[in-house]
Amino acid sequence: MNQPKVKYSLSNWDLVSVNPNYKTWDWKDLFCYWGVNVQSIIGFSLIASLYTIYSLNTFVVFFGTILGSFLVYLFSNLIGKPSQKFGLPFAVLLRSSLGFRGAKFFGLIRSVVGIFMFGIQTYFLSKAIGYLLRILIFSIDNSLLDQEIFLTFLLGLNIIDWVSFTGVVIFQAMMFSVGIQFNKKLINISAITVYSGMIIFFFVVFLSDVQATSQAFTNILNFKNFLDINNLIPLLTVAGTIFAYFSLIILSYGDYSRYVKDEKNLEKGNFSLILNLIIFSFFAVFIVVGSDTFLNQKFEDLDRIFTNPTDIIGKFDNLQITIIVLFFIIVASASTNLVANFIPSQYSLINFIPSKLTLKSASYVISIIGFLIGIFWLTFLSQIGILSFIDTFGAFFGPLFGLIIVDYYIIKESSLSNKDIYSIETDSSYYYSKGWHIKATYSLIIGFIFSASTIWNTNLMFLQSYAWIIGAIVSSITYYLLAKK
Repeated sequence: MNQPKVKYSLSNWDLVSVNPNYKTWDWKDLFCYWGVNVQSIIGFSLIASLYTIYSLNTFVVFFGTILGSFLVYLFSNLIGKPSQKFGLPFAVLLRSSLGFRGAKFFGLIRSVVGIFMFGIQTYFLSKAIGYLLRILIFSIDNSLLDQEIFLTFLLGLNIIDWVSFTGVVIFQAMMFSVGIQFNKKLINISAITVYSGMIIFFFVVFLSDVQATSQAFTNILNFKNFLDINNLIPLLTVAGTIFAYFSLIILSYGDYSRYVKDEKNLEKGNFSLILNLIIFSFFAVFIVVGSDTFLNQKFEDLDRIFTNPTDIIGKFDNLQITIIVLFFIIVASASTNLVANFIPSQYSLINFIPSKLTLKSASYVISIIGFLIGIFWLTFLSQIGILSFIDTFGAFFGPLFGLIIVDYYIIKESSLSNKDIYSIETDSSYYYSKGWHIKATYSLIIGFIFSASTIWNTNLMFLQSYAWIIGAIVSSITYYLLAKK
Protein backbone atom coordinates (compact mmCIF):
# COMPACT_ATOMS: atom_id res chain seq x y z
CA MET A 1 0.00 0.00 0.00
CA ASN A 2 1.39 3.42 -0.93
CA GLN A 3 1.49 6.06 1.75
CA PRO A 4 -0.74 9.06 1.12
CA LYS A 5 0.86 12.40 0.34
CA VAL A 6 0.43 14.59 3.38
CA LYS A 7 1.89 17.90 4.37
CA TYR A 8 3.31 16.33 7.49
CA SER A 9 6.62 14.96 6.19
CA LEU A 10 7.30 13.10 9.43
CA SER A 11 4.22 10.94 8.96
CA ASN A 12 4.52 7.23 8.20
CA TRP A 13 2.06 4.34 8.27
CA ASP A 14 4.16 2.57 10.90
CA LEU A 15 4.54 5.65 13.10
CA VAL A 16 1.05 7.14 13.06
CA SER A 17 -1.26 6.80 16.05
CA VAL A 18 -2.69 3.32 16.37
CA ASN A 19 -6.28 2.96 15.27
CA PRO A 20 -8.37 2.08 18.37
CA ASN A 21 -9.61 -1.01 16.50
CA TYR A 22 -6.03 -2.29 16.43
CA LYS A 23 -5.51 -1.87 20.16
CA THR A 24 -6.02 -5.55 20.84
CA TRP A 25 -3.36 -6.34 23.44
CA ASP A 26 -4.65 -7.23 26.91
CA TRP A 27 -2.93 -8.16 30.17
CA LYS A 28 -2.49 -11.80 29.07
CA ASP A 29 -0.51 -10.66 26.02
CA LEU A 30 1.67 -8.52 28.28
CA PHE A 31 2.15 -11.51 30.59
CA CYS A 32 3.61 -13.36 27.61
CA TYR A 33 5.63 -10.28 26.62
CA TRP A 34 7.29 -10.10 30.04
CA GLY A 35 7.65 -13.87 30.05
CA VAL A 36 9.63 -13.71 26.81
CA ASN A 37 11.90 -11.03 28.30
CA VAL A 38 12.60 -13.23 31.32
CA GLN A 39 13.03 -16.46 29.34
CA SER A 40 16.57 -16.18 28.03
CA ILE A 41 19.80 -18.05 28.71
CA ILE A 42 21.20 -14.87 30.28
CA GLY A 43 18.09 -14.52 32.47
CA PHE A 44 18.27 -18.18 33.49
CA SER A 45 21.97 -17.98 34.37
CA LEU A 46 21.59 -14.63 36.15
CA ILE A 47 18.74 -15.72 38.40
CA ALA A 48 20.24 -19.14 39.13
CA SER A 49 23.61 -17.56 39.95
CA LEU A 50 22.07 -15.09 42.40
CA TYR A 51 20.48 -17.95 44.33
CA THR A 52 23.26 -20.54 44.15
CA ILE A 53 26.68 -19.03 43.44
CA TYR A 54 26.89 -16.01 45.71
CA SER A 55 26.82 -16.29 49.49
CA LEU A 56 23.49 -14.53 49.86
CA ASN A 57 20.47 -15.39 51.97
CA THR A 58 17.85 -16.97 49.71
CA PHE A 59 15.13 -14.60 50.82
CA VAL A 60 17.40 -11.59 50.38
CA VAL A 61 17.69 -12.63 46.74
CA PHE A 62 13.95 -13.28 46.49
CA PHE A 63 12.86 -9.93 47.93
CA GLY A 64 15.65 -8.14 46.04
CA THR A 65 14.25 -9.66 42.85
CA ILE A 66 10.74 -8.53 43.79
CA LEU A 67 11.97 -5.01 44.55
CA GLY A 68 13.89 -4.76 41.26
CA SER A 69 10.93 -6.03 39.24
CA PHE A 70 8.57 -3.66 41.09
CA LEU A 71 10.74 -0.73 39.97
CA VAL A 72 10.51 -2.04 36.40
CA TYR A 73 6.73 -2.24 36.84
CA LEU A 74 6.50 1.38 38.02
CA PHE A 75 8.77 2.76 35.30
CA SER A 76 7.07 0.72 32.58
CA ASN A 77 3.72 2.19 33.63
CA LEU A 78 5.15 5.71 33.47
CA ILE A 79 6.67 5.34 30.00
CA GLY A 80 3.87 3.11 28.70
CA LYS A 81 0.84 5.25 29.51
CA PRO A 82 1.44 8.16 27.09
CA SER A 83 2.06 5.70 24.24
CA GLN A 84 -1.07 3.75 25.19
CA LYS A 85 -3.14 6.94 25.35
CA PHE A 86 -1.96 8.48 22.07
CA GLY A 87 -0.96 5.30 20.21
CA LEU A 88 2.62 6.51 19.62
CA PRO A 89 5.87 4.51 19.55
CA PHE A 90 8.81 5.65 21.68
CA ALA A 91 10.68 7.43 18.86
CA VAL A 92 7.65 9.57 17.97
CA LEU A 93 6.84 10.35 21.59
CA LEU A 94 10.42 11.57 21.91
CA ARG A 95 9.70 14.34 19.36
CA SER A 96 7.53 16.12 21.93
CA SER A 97 10.50 16.40 24.30
CA LEU A 98 13.51 16.82 22.02
CA GLY A 99 12.02 18.21 18.81
CA PHE A 100 11.71 16.25 15.58
CA ARG A 101 15.43 16.47 14.75
CA GLY A 102 16.56 15.74 18.28
CA ALA A 103 14.28 12.69 18.34
CA LYS A 104 15.74 11.47 15.05
CA PHE A 105 19.34 11.41 16.23
CA PHE A 106 18.94 10.54 19.90
CA GLY A 107 16.25 7.99 19.04
CA LEU A 108 18.67 6.39 16.60
CA ILE A 109 20.84 5.43 19.58
CA ARG A 110 18.16 2.88 20.51
CA SER A 111 18.55 1.34 17.04
CA VAL A 112 22.35 1.26 17.28
CA VAL A 113 22.24 -0.65 20.56
CA GLY A 114 19.37 -2.87 19.40
CA ILE A 115 21.03 -3.82 16.10
CA PHE A 116 24.33 -4.66 17.78
CA MET A 117 22.58 -6.82 20.35
CA PHE A 118 20.49 -8.39 17.58
CA GLY A 119 23.64 -9.40 15.71
CA ILE A 120 25.32 -10.80 18.81
CA GLN A 121 22.18 -12.63 19.96
CA THR A 122 21.72 -14.06 16.48
CA TYR A 123 25.28 -15.37 16.52
CA PHE A 124 24.66 -17.29 19.76
CA LEU A 125 21.24 -18.41 18.52
CA SER A 126 22.90 -19.84 15.41
CA LYS A 127 25.32 -21.81 17.62
CA ALA A 128 22.37 -23.70 19.12
CA ILE A 129 21.06 -24.49 15.64
CA GLY A 130 24.58 -25.50 14.63
CA TYR A 131 24.60 -28.04 17.47
CA LEU A 132 21.36 -29.55 16.16
CA LEU A 133 22.80 -29.76 12.62
CA ARG A 134 25.92 -31.51 13.95
CA ILE A 135 23.75 -33.99 15.86
CA LEU A 136 21.77 -34.67 12.67
CA ILE A 137 24.91 -35.18 10.55
CA PHE A 138 26.52 -37.36 13.23
CA SER A 139 23.39 -39.53 13.45
CA ILE A 140 23.51 -40.10 9.66
CA ASP A 141 27.22 -40.96 9.55
CA ASN A 142 29.53 -40.29 12.49
CA SER A 143 32.52 -39.94 10.17
CA LEU A 144 31.07 -37.11 8.08
CA LEU A 145 32.10 -34.38 10.54
CA ASP A 146 35.73 -35.39 10.01
CA GLN A 147 35.53 -34.47 6.33
CA GLU A 148 37.67 -31.53 5.24
CA ILE A 149 34.65 -29.43 4.25
CA PHE A 150 33.58 -29.35 7.91
CA LEU A 151 37.11 -28.59 9.13
CA THR A 152 37.61 -25.49 6.96
CA PHE A 153 36.98 -22.21 8.77
CA LEU A 154 36.40 -18.68 7.54
CA LEU A 155 36.19 -15.90 10.16
CA GLY A 156 36.07 -18.59 12.82
CA LEU A 157 33.02 -20.30 11.26
CA ASN A 158 32.85 -23.55 9.33
CA ILE A 159 30.20 -24.43 6.75
CA ILE A 160 27.73 -25.61 9.40
CA ASP A 161 28.12 -22.34 11.28
CA TRP A 162 27.69 -20.30 8.10
CA VAL A 163 24.56 -22.21 7.06
CA SER A 164 22.96 -21.95 10.51
CA PHE A 165 23.86 -18.26 10.96
CA THR A 166 22.71 -17.22 7.49
CA GLY A 167 19.53 -19.24 7.87
CA VAL A 168 18.73 -17.66 11.25
CA VAL A 169 19.21 -14.13 9.92
CA ILE A 170 16.96 -14.76 6.91
CA PHE A 171 14.32 -16.54 9.01
CA GLN A 172 14.18 -13.73 11.56
CA ALA A 173 13.99 -11.07 8.85
CA MET A 174 11.04 -12.86 7.25
CA MET A 175 9.17 -13.61 10.46
CA PHE A 176 9.74 -10.36 12.33
CA SER A 177 8.86 -8.02 9.46
CA VAL A 178 5.24 -9.18 9.05
CA GLY A 179 3.76 -6.78 11.57
CA ILE A 180 2.98 -6.29 15.25
CA GLN A 181 -0.19 -8.40 15.32
CA PHE A 182 1.72 -11.38 13.91
CA ASN A 183 4.56 -10.67 16.31
CA LYS A 184 2.05 -10.77 19.17
CA LYS A 185 1.17 -14.33 18.18
CA LEU A 186 4.87 -15.24 18.06
CA ILE A 187 5.40 -13.77 21.52
CA ASN A 188 2.42 -15.63 23.02
CA ILE A 189 3.36 -18.95 21.44
CA SER A 190 6.98 -18.57 22.51
CA ALA A 191 6.19 -17.75 26.15
CA ILE A 192 3.83 -20.72 26.50
CA THR A 193 6.24 -23.05 24.65
CA VAL A 194 9.25 -22.14 26.78
CA TYR A 195 7.32 -22.49 30.04
CA SER A 196 6.16 -25.90 28.83
CA GLY A 197 9.78 -26.79 28.12
CA MET A 198 10.85 -25.68 31.60
CA ILE A 199 8.13 -27.87 33.14
CA ILE A 200 9.44 -30.83 31.14
CA PHE A 201 13.04 -30.07 32.17
CA PHE A 202 11.88 -29.67 35.78
CA PHE A 203 10.33 -33.15 35.83
CA VAL A 204 13.37 -34.68 34.12
CA VAL A 205 15.54 -33.35 36.96
CA PHE A 206 12.97 -33.99 39.70
CA LEU A 207 12.33 -37.60 38.71
CA SER A 208 16.03 -38.37 38.38
CA ASP A 209 16.06 -38.64 42.20
CA VAL A 210 12.95 -37.25 43.88
CA GLN A 211 14.24 -37.31 47.44
CA ALA A 212 17.71 -35.92 46.73
CA THR A 213 16.61 -33.11 44.40
CA SER A 214 13.77 -32.07 46.72
CA GLN A 215 16.11 -32.04 49.71
CA ALA A 216 18.71 -30.00 47.82
CA PHE A 217 16.11 -27.40 46.90
CA THR A 218 14.75 -27.25 50.45
CA ASN A 219 18.26 -26.77 51.84
CA ILE A 220 18.76 -23.46 50.03
CA LEU A 221 15.60 -22.00 51.65
CA ASN A 222 17.22 -20.28 54.58
CA PHE A 223 15.53 -17.66 56.78
CA LYS A 224 18.58 -17.37 59.04
CA ASN A 225 19.64 -13.76 59.69
CA PHE A 226 17.20 -12.53 57.05
CA LEU A 227 16.35 -9.40 59.08
CA ASP A 228 20.02 -8.59 59.69
CA ILE A 229 20.74 -4.94 58.76
CA ASN A 230 23.83 -6.19 56.89
CA ASN A 231 21.50 -7.75 54.32
CA LEU A 232 20.25 -4.33 53.19
CA ILE A 233 23.14 -3.64 50.82
CA PRO A 234 23.02 -7.14 49.21
CA LEU A 235 19.23 -6.75 48.80
CA LEU A 236 19.65 -3.41 47.04
CA THR A 237 22.44 -4.88 44.91
CA VAL A 238 20.19 -7.73 43.78
CA ALA A 239 17.38 -5.24 43.06
CA GLY A 240 19.79 -3.10 41.02
CA THR A 241 21.01 -6.15 39.09
CA ILE A 242 17.48 -7.22 38.20
CA PHE A 243 16.56 -3.67 37.19
CA ALA A 244 19.70 -3.37 35.06
CA TYR A 245 18.74 -6.59 33.26
CA PHE A 246 15.39 -5.08 32.18
CA SER A 247 16.60 -1.51 31.68
CA LEU A 248 17.25 -2.03 27.96
CA ILE A 249 13.56 -2.58 27.21
CA ILE A 250 11.93 0.00 29.51
CA LEU A 251 12.74 3.04 27.36
CA SER A 252 11.08 1.68 24.21
CA TYR A 253 8.20 -0.02 26.01
CA GLY A 254 5.82 2.37 24.27
CA ASP A 255 6.43 0.41 21.06
CA TYR A 256 4.22 -2.27 22.64
CA SER A 257 1.99 -0.36 25.06
CA ARG A 258 0.56 1.66 22.14
CA TYR A 259 -1.38 -1.49 21.17
CA VAL A 260 -2.82 -2.15 24.66
CA LYS A 261 -6.61 -1.74 25.03
CA ASP A 262 -6.64 0.49 28.11
CA GLU A 263 -4.67 1.57 31.17
CA LYS A 264 -6.20 -1.14 33.35
CA ASN A 265 -4.87 -3.88 31.08
CA LEU A 266 -1.53 -2.06 30.88
CA GLU A 267 -1.05 -1.90 34.66
CA LYS A 268 -2.30 -5.45 35.21
CA GLY A 269 -0.08 -6.77 32.41
CA ASN A 270 2.98 -4.95 33.70
CA PHE A 271 2.39 -6.33 37.19
CA SER A 272 2.59 -9.82 35.67
CA LEU A 273 6.36 -9.28 35.34
CA ILE A 274 6.63 -10.00 39.07
CA LEU A 275 4.63 -13.21 38.66
CA ASN A 276 6.81 -14.21 35.70
CA LEU A 277 9.98 -13.74 37.73
CA ILE A 278 8.63 -15.84 40.61
CA ILE A 279 7.61 -18.69 38.29
CA PHE A 280 10.81 -18.54 36.24
CA SER A 281 13.02 -18.29 39.35
CA PHE A 282 11.43 -21.39 40.89
CA PHE A 283 12.03 -23.50 37.78
CA ALA A 284 15.51 -22.12 37.10
CA VAL A 285 16.75 -22.62 40.67
CA PHE A 286 15.22 -26.08 41.05
CA ILE A 287 16.68 -27.22 37.72
CA VAL A 288 20.15 -25.93 38.62
CA VAL A 289 20.18 -27.24 42.21
CA GLY A 290 18.57 -30.56 41.27
CA SER A 291 20.91 -31.05 38.32
CA ASP A 292 23.92 -30.31 40.51
CA THR A 293 22.78 -32.95 43.01
CA PHE A 294 22.18 -35.55 40.32
CA LEU A 295 25.44 -34.82 38.49
CA ASN A 296 27.50 -34.95 41.68
CA GLN A 297 26.06 -38.40 42.35
CA LYS A 298 26.92 -39.48 38.81
CA PHE A 299 30.38 -37.92 38.47
CA GLU A 300 31.25 -37.72 42.16
CA ASP A 301 32.45 -34.20 42.99
CA LEU A 302 32.14 -31.59 40.25
CA ASP A 303 34.41 -28.59 40.60
CA ARG A 304 31.60 -26.05 40.08
CA ILE A 305 27.84 -25.68 39.87
CA PHE A 306 26.43 -25.20 36.35
CA THR A 307 23.95 -22.33 35.87
CA ASN A 308 23.92 -22.30 32.07
CA PRO A 309 21.30 -24.69 30.64
CA THR A 310 23.58 -25.66 27.73
CA ASP A 311 26.28 -26.73 30.21
CA ILE A 312 23.73 -28.73 32.20
CA ILE A 313 22.40 -30.70 29.24
CA GLY A 314 25.97 -31.31 28.09
CA LYS A 315 26.67 -33.09 31.38
CA PHE A 316 23.48 -35.17 31.23
CA ASP A 317 24.86 -36.92 28.14
CA ASN A 318 21.37 -37.76 26.87
CA LEU A 319 20.77 -37.09 23.17
CA GLN A 320 16.98 -36.84 23.43
CA ILE A 321 17.12 -34.38 26.33
CA THR A 322 19.79 -32.36 24.53
CA ILE A 323 17.69 -32.00 21.38
CA ILE A 324 14.54 -31.05 23.32
CA VAL A 325 16.30 -28.44 25.47
CA LEU A 326 18.15 -26.97 22.47
CA PHE A 327 14.80 -26.53 20.73
CA PHE A 328 13.41 -24.56 23.67
CA ILE A 329 16.60 -22.51 23.91
CA ILE A 330 16.25 -21.58 20.22
CA VAL A 331 12.62 -20.52 20.69
CA ALA A 332 13.45 -18.47 23.80
CA SER A 333 16.49 -16.78 22.21
CA ALA A 334 14.65 -15.86 19.00
CA SER A 335 11.65 -14.36 20.81
CA THR A 336 13.87 -12.38 23.18
CA ASN A 337 15.74 -11.07 20.15
CA LEU A 338 12.42 -9.98 18.67
CA VAL A 339 11.06 -8.03 21.64
CA ALA A 340 14.27 -6.59 23.09
CA ASN A 341 16.22 -5.78 19.94
CA PHE A 342 14.39 -6.09 16.64
CA ILE A 343 11.07 -4.25 17.12
CA PRO A 344 12.54 -1.23 18.99
CA SER A 345 15.22 -0.93 16.27
CA GLN A 346 12.54 -0.99 13.56
CA TYR A 347 10.62 2.00 14.90
CA SER A 348 13.70 4.07 15.71
CA LEU A 349 15.11 3.47 12.22
CA ILE A 350 11.83 4.37 10.54
CA ASN A 351 11.66 7.56 12.62
CA PHE A 352 15.13 8.50 11.35
CA ILE A 353 14.01 8.43 7.70
CA PRO A 354 10.19 8.24 7.85
CA SER A 355 9.76 9.19 4.18
CA LYS A 356 11.94 6.31 2.98
CA LEU A 357 11.71 3.40 5.40
CA THR A 358 8.86 0.99 6.11
CA LEU A 359 8.56 -1.92 8.51
CA LYS A 360 9.94 -4.32 5.90
CA SER A 361 12.79 -2.13 4.61
CA ALA A 362 13.86 -1.28 8.16
CA SER A 363 13.83 -5.02 8.92
CA TYR A 364 16.17 -5.67 6.00
CA VAL A 365 18.55 -2.93 7.17
CA ILE A 366 18.62 -4.44 10.67
CA SER A 367 19.19 -7.94 9.28
CA ILE A 368 22.04 -6.91 6.97
CA ILE A 369 23.90 -4.93 9.65
CA GLY A 370 23.16 -7.65 12.22
CA PHE A 371 24.58 -10.22 9.80
CA LEU A 372 27.85 -8.27 9.52
CA ILE A 373 28.06 -7.86 13.29
CA GLY A 374 27.47 -11.57 13.82
CA ILE A 375 30.09 -12.82 11.36
CA PHE A 376 32.76 -10.50 12.78
CA TRP A 377 31.76 -11.04 16.40
CA LEU A 378 34.06 -13.98 17.19
CA THR A 379 37.19 -12.90 15.34
CA PHE A 380 37.12 -9.12 15.75
CA LEU A 381 34.33 -7.36 17.63
CA SER A 382 34.51 -9.48 20.80
CA GLN A 383 38.26 -8.88 20.93
CA ILE A 384 38.16 -5.06 20.93
CA GLY A 385 35.77 -4.61 23.86
CA ILE A 386 32.92 -3.37 21.69
CA LEU A 387 30.38 -4.09 24.46
CA SER A 388 31.85 -1.27 26.56
CA PHE A 389 31.00 1.14 23.76
CA ILE A 390 27.52 -0.34 23.43
CA ASP A 391 27.05 0.09 27.18
CA THR A 392 28.13 3.71 26.74
CA PHE A 393 25.46 4.27 24.09
CA GLY A 394 23.02 2.59 26.47
CA ALA A 395 23.94 5.18 29.11
CA PHE A 396 21.62 7.53 27.20
CA PHE A 397 18.58 5.38 27.99
CA GLY A 398 18.07 6.42 31.61
CA PRO A 399 18.46 10.15 30.85
CA LEU A 400 16.05 9.84 27.90
CA PHE A 401 13.51 8.19 30.18
CA GLY A 402 13.83 10.87 32.84
CA LEU A 403 13.48 13.61 30.24
CA ILE A 404 10.33 12.13 28.67
CA ILE A 405 8.64 11.51 32.03
CA VAL A 406 9.19 15.02 33.44
CA ASP A 407 8.32 16.67 30.13
CA TYR A 408 5.10 14.70 29.61
CA TYR A 409 3.71 14.49 33.16
CA ILE A 410 4.92 17.78 34.67
CA ILE A 411 5.81 20.28 31.96
CA LYS A 412 3.12 19.32 29.41
CA GLU A 413 0.68 18.02 32.05
CA SER A 414 -0.10 14.78 30.19
CA SER A 415 -1.18 16.46 26.96
CA LEU A 416 0.20 16.18 23.41
CA SER A 417 -0.72 17.54 20.01
CA ASN A 418 -1.06 14.51 17.76
CA LYS A 419 -1.15 16.82 14.74
CA ASP A 420 1.96 18.83 15.53
CA ILE A 421 4.04 15.80 16.41
CA TYR A 422 4.14 14.92 12.69
CA SER A 423 4.76 18.47 11.48
CA ILE A 424 7.95 20.37 10.61
CA GLU A 425 6.19 23.71 10.29
CA THR A 426 7.84 26.52 12.25
CA ASP A 427 4.62 27.25 14.15
CA SER A 428 4.15 23.65 15.31
CA SER A 429 4.39 22.91 19.03
CA TYR A 430 7.49 20.74 18.70
CA TYR A 431 9.53 22.71 16.20
CA TYR A 432 11.52 24.38 19.02
CA SER A 433 14.89 25.64 17.60
CA LYS A 434 14.89 24.26 14.06
CA GLY A 435 13.77 20.88 15.33
CA TRP A 436 16.00 20.81 18.44
CA HIS A 437 14.87 21.45 21.99
CA ILE A 438 18.04 22.98 23.43
CA LYS A 439 17.05 22.75 27.11
CA ALA A 440 16.12 19.10 26.74
CA THR A 441 19.33 18.33 24.82
CA TYR A 442 21.43 20.00 27.49
CA SER A 443 19.63 18.07 30.26
CA LEU A 444 20.10 14.81 28.36
CA ILE A 445 23.84 15.31 27.97
CA ILE A 446 24.26 16.16 31.68
CA GLY A 447 22.38 12.99 32.63
CA PHE A 448 24.47 10.96 30.18
CA ILE A 449 27.73 12.20 31.72
CA PHE A 450 26.64 10.99 35.17
CA SER A 451 25.34 7.68 33.81
CA ALA A 452 28.39 6.93 31.63
CA SER A 453 30.79 7.81 34.45
CA THR A 454 29.80 4.55 36.21
CA ILE A 455 31.14 2.68 33.16
CA TRP A 456 34.40 4.52 32.54
CA ASN A 457 35.38 5.83 36.01
CA THR A 458 36.87 2.94 37.96
CA ASN A 459 36.00 4.63 41.27
CA LEU A 460 32.30 4.65 40.34
CA MET A 461 31.96 1.20 38.77
CA PHE A 462 30.28 -0.11 41.93
CA LEU A 463 27.29 2.03 40.92
CA GLN A 464 27.02 0.56 37.41
CA SER A 465 23.86 -1.40 38.24
CA TYR A 466 22.23 1.93 39.07
CA ALA A 467 23.63 3.87 36.07
CA TRP A 468 20.22 3.94 34.36
CA ILE A 469 18.44 5.32 37.44
CA ILE A 470 21.21 7.84 38.17
CA GLY A 471 21.05 9.20 34.62
CA ALA A 472 17.24 9.38 34.76
CA ILE A 473 17.25 11.33 38.03
CA VAL A 474 19.94 13.79 36.92
CA SER A 475 18.38 14.53 33.51
CA SER A 476 14.86 14.86 34.94
CA ILE A 477 15.90 17.30 37.68
CA THR A 478 18.03 19.33 35.27
CA TYR A 479 15.24 19.51 32.71
CA TYR A 480 12.63 20.47 35.29
CA LEU A 481 14.77 23.33 36.56
CA LEU A 482 15.39 24.59 33.02
CA ALA A 483 11.91 24.11 31.56
CA LYS A 484 9.56 25.01 34.40
CA LYS A 485 7.67 28.25 33.99
